[in-house]
Amino acid sequence: MSGQRITRERFADATVAVVAGAITVLAAVADDRAGPVDRALIAAGSLALAAHRTAPRAVLAITTACLLADVVHAGPASSLALPVVGAVHTAARTGHRGTAAAAAGVFLAGYVTVGSATSDVVREALLLAGWFLCAVVTGLADRNWQAYLRQTEQRALEAERTREEAALRRAGEERLRIARELHDSLTHSISIVKLQAGVAVHLARKRGEDVPPALLAIQEASGEAMRELRATLEVLRTDEATGTPALLVERARAAGLAVDLTVTGDERPLAATVDRAMYRIVQEALTNAARHAGPAKVSVRLTYEEGDLTIRVEDDGTADPSRPPTAGIGLTGMRERVTALGGTLEAAPRAEGGFAVRARLPLGEAG
Repeated sequence: MSGQRITRERFADATVAVVAGAITVLAAVADDRAGPVDRALIAAGSLALAAHRTAPRAVLAITTACLLADVVHAGPASSLALPVVGAVHTAARTGHRGTAAAAAGVFLAGYVTVGSATSDVVREALLLAGWFLCAVVTGLADRNWQAYLRQTEQRALEAERTREEAALRRAGEERLRIARELHDSLTHSISIVKLQAGVAVHLARKRGEDVPPALLAIQEASGEAMRELRATLEVLRTDEATGTPALLVERARAAGLAVDLTVTGDERPLAATVDRAMYRIVQEALTNAARHAGPAKVSVRLTYEEGDLTIRVEDDGTADPSRPPTAGIGLTGMRERVTALGGTLEAAPRAEGGFAVRARLPLGEAG
């Protein structure tokens, strides 16, 4: 429960207690029976209602005792039952219906006894008994209604969670289906192209002939296509990150890329979606640097701030600011991931040369 809601509820409870006390005191003044002791007893019993959420039984006891004491002190008056009716209602609403009914019975018994069981007092007591009965019934109805609302909310949350799980399961099944289709339809064909091109290059060199550039291009392109296809199939088969930025940097160094990793700020566990997005952004940026930056130095900087994570991957390669690159599948995928999390992404050549990827991701709770 939020602090604002608690404050509003406490203010409402205090307001109700003050209003009930004021009405009861004014009624006593109108009956010419509001002495100092009476006002004190009415005020104490009425203002106790402000604490009915935290201590309903204690409030019921204090209110009943104070107002019954005023009945004994100044005589019966139906207006004195107003705070007690409120206390009975709140006690029944919190599940103490037996205690509420007992308190109502004690108050009515004292009311009739002090009034010497005259006909007028008995009629008033019967009327008050009806009000007490209504207070108990409405308290129980309110309690059942609140329980129903909680159950309805819980069922709605459970249904939403079930829908999300079903959607994730269907998405996973669809990814696997696409991966199988791609593997069955493309892998074999590309492998044949690569194999035939390799055989042709081998035979040409064996005969001492010049290898046509187009044939070499086919051989290289088919090999690159196979690598890309394997990477795509790996992504389709699992959408989870398979390591950390530090592991990606180590792999890039092993492949011959000069990479430095710097982490600043209070490093801490991230929500699964943020952690996965960070991994994929660094992975794609390093892959692009290895392919297009040439012999360049790359820096990876992760900055943890209070509510954001900033990712910067920069190289001093051959990218030219006057010729911005066309956004391919990799950059588009990065942008979609960042946008889905409510972050921002900048990917463009640097003014001083090279290429820079800068992403800002809002930090959620670790999941």
